[in-house]
Amino acid sequence: MKKLSARRRHPLAALVVLLLALACTGGLYAVFAPADKAQADETAQSLAIEEGKQLYSVGCATCHGTDGQGTTDGPSLVGVGAAAVDFQVATGRMPAQQPGAQVPKKRNIYSQAEIDQLAAYIASLGAGPSIPTEEQYGPEGADIAKGGELFRTNCAQCHNFTGKGGALTHGKFAPNLEGVSAKHIYEAMQTGPQNMPSFPDSTLTEQNKKDIIAYLNAVNGEDTVSRGGLELGGIGPVAEGLFGWIFGLGTLIAVAVWVAARTAKAKKS
Repeated sequence: MKKLSARRRHPLAALVVLLLALACTGGLYAVFAPADKAQADETAQSLAIEEGKQLYSVGCATCHGTDGQGTTDGPSLVGVGAAAVDFQVATGRMPAQQPGAQVPKKRNIYSQAEIDQLAAYIASLGAGPSIPTEEQYGPEGADIAKGGELFRTNCAQCHNFTGKGGALTHGKFAPNLEGVSAKHIYEAMQTGPQNMPSFPDSTLTEQNKKDIIAYLNAVNGEDTVSRGGLELGGIGPVAEGLFGWIFGLGTLIAVAVWVAARTAKAKKS
């Protein structure tokens, strides 16, 4: 009895098998790739925290304590968040050279990579405001007029009407905001550094902060034209009006006295 001849395979069978294999491989990649990426991100974050802890031990622990708990020379950093670290260190305020009524801005001694590592370590100590993205503080979609209204309501009392800064009590001061980066202005509103109150999203929304930043950029920009002549640094209409009254009226009185004296002298002669 003859053996039955083997069935011939369809010509497309090999192609179907290949496609199934590729589909399975893709499916496996879809299952395992996200896990691998998450693990890699977690490893990178852990490394950043470890590097930040070493930087903290050298430059910050003396005043803020070995675990960020604070000392008599520096406040606790638990819960201040990454945004506070980025603001204070990137503007050179921290590490502070010496204690005082207020720590001034100075040259920064850390690279941005090191600042990010310090921020990662401090953020690991307790939840707090995160570093804002460019989308949050960028000019897109900002309302300059609304920002001016918000700034005059919440900020002008200390920083004056155009952010030129001003003196406070006991040696403290509100710094000049001209030339300060949008990122750092946003972080200052988030965290309330030194004498400044904080403005969380429940007080000033993300859009409100964006509007305020756009206003400051507008009034202090290179293309801004002052319609008020000699503005005395933009310290405000009350102070500028007082200046005009004192010196303007004083000059008129001096001229009147001089004219009267000359007239009296002429009559005597």
